[in-house]
Amino acid sequence: MRIGIIGAGAVGAACAMATVMRGCASELVLVNRSRERAKGMATDMGYGAPLSSTTRVTDGDYSDLAGAALVMITVGVNEKSGGATDRSDPAGRLRLLDKNAEVYRAVIPRINAAAPDAVLLVVTDPPDPLAWLTRKLAGHDRVLSTGTLLDSLRFRVHLGRKLKVAPTAIEAQVLGEHGTSQIFHWSGARVGGVPISNALGQRGVAYDDDFRAGIEKEVRYANITIIEGIGASQYGIGMVCARIAEIVLRDERAVVPIGVYHSKLGVTLSLPSVVGRNGCIEVLDPSLSKDERLGLDKSVETLRKAQERVR
Repeated sequence: MRIGIIGAGAVGAACAMATVMRGCASELVLVNRSRERAKGMATDMGYGAPLSSTTRVTDGDYSDLAGAALVMITVGVNEKSGGATDRSDPAGRLRLLDKNAEVYRAVIPRINAAAPDAVLLVVTDPPDPLAWLTRKLAGHDRVLSTGTLLDSLRFRVHLGRKLKVAPTAIEAQVLGEHGTSQIFHWSGARVGGVPISNALGQRGVAYDDDFRAGIEKEVRYANITIIEGIGASQYGIGMVCARIAEIVLRDERAVVPIGVYHSKLGVTLSLPSVVGRNGCIEVLDPSLSKDERLGLDKSVETLRKAQERVR
């Protein structure tokens, strides 16, 4: 199956590399404003691809997306160049929305014309309101935002470090907006089926407000910490996008916290969602504590206001 990636910047390159390494597509088409850059990237990756997969990597124009099962969209202003790296700024990634919405208004119709049946994966920040806009522009529901899947992985990694266990043994999700209003589903967090609070107690670690606040701070601002080190938060999201592509192309029906449009709430946000070949199949309603429910309501309101800006 064919996958397209729009944008050959740092994130687009990471998405392409991770997709090739997972070998989930037969062909990967790179589309970029500068065709020369896309060609160079495709040529470079194509030489190494046989070591991990049979994926054919090519550069192309929008017309070359024809028949694509999924298209990742990574174009736009990033956090560093867009001035979204201030930990004290409550807007966070939403600061990039207006500029990137203009980019999407130009790009989405071209993608849709070439690949009308593709699942569209919005990667550009802020992904949730941009996915909402993409759904309007494309005129269909096969639109996903990368949402809080990466945030949830970060949550698991930090909990794993505290518990000294593999992150793969931990179930913990971040829900709502991929941004400053996101909520941490502490009440549902488990390790080997054991509630996190109990597991921490057995290890002699206090499960208190300071502990939770410390973890949340690390996760919420992980992107800024990464940008301060290497200039762009790219590798983690690249691996996440490749995994989402795999879920879609294989029709796995995997349940992940990913951004999808929620008709009852009227916003695109992350909740546990069943994902397959046509995008989101079903959204599950998690059991939340009172504080988590209030937090999710605030996240919904934040996203409503963001969507109004690009309506």
